Amino acid sequence: MDHDIDFGILLGLAYQQFVGELHEHLDAAGFTGLRSAFGYAFKVLARNDLTIGRLAEHLDMTHQGAAKLVDEMVNAGYAERRPDPADGRVKRVVLTDQARALMASGSQFHNAFEADLATEIGPEAAAALRKALITIVERADSPDGLTRTLRPLA
Repeated sequence: MDHDIDFGILLGLAYQQFVGELHEHLDAAGFTGLRSAFGYAFKVLARNDLTIGRLAEHLDMTHQGAAKLVDEMVNAGYAERRPDPADGRVKRVVLTDQARALMASGSQFHNAFEADLATEIGPEAAAALRKALITIVERADSPDGLTRTLRPLA
């Protein structure tokens, strides 16, 4: 590999490799019909059931785009639309047990990936890499720093 590669490109390539391996892991575990954008929505919806409009705000996308994403998640068995307990006219998007199982499998992959990297490059180097990535994320103009929502790039 070209060691003179631009840093931003290197970050992007590392992310693509990580996501590719994650999708292979999830596919092997029987989770099919996934789109990359599902993961972003899963992270948001794991904290709270939301309306499509609120989900769109969290993901910084249009209402139409969020509605299409939710349709795809529902069709794949990862989400349901349920009436809001306070107002039955309003629908909330709720993750299914299948989506929660997928997230648990994904979390196991994340932990194993980081442990494997520590074995490959050494625990000190892996800890330094994690610290460097946190430093980059903390540069964001968001007052909540690491609690920012990862969003699909437009």
